[in-house]
Amino acid sequence: MNEINKTQYFRVPKEVQPVVKDVIDSVYEALTEQGYNPISQIVGYVMSGDPTYITSHNGARSLIMKVERDEIIEELLQDYIRHHF
Repeated sequence: MNEINKTQYFRVPKEVQPVVKDVIDSVYEALTEQGYNPISQIVGYVMSGDPTYITSHNGARSLIMKVERDEIIEELLQDYIRHHF
């Protein structure tokens, strides 16, 4: 009877944040497999925020929505700078 009066704890495991580079790689591959121009589609998504620019093939759409668009831009810019300067 004493257990009824105690607060129960429900712990939800934290979702592991995907690595942005891995997300970009997976989305690029899925778009290519479906015959889309991956650069145009990713730019469309980043500029508009509309997830329909990204195919749902291989879970790419739900995957890209797990990272912020500014994180995608940051990753792309860092990669560009690393390889050109």
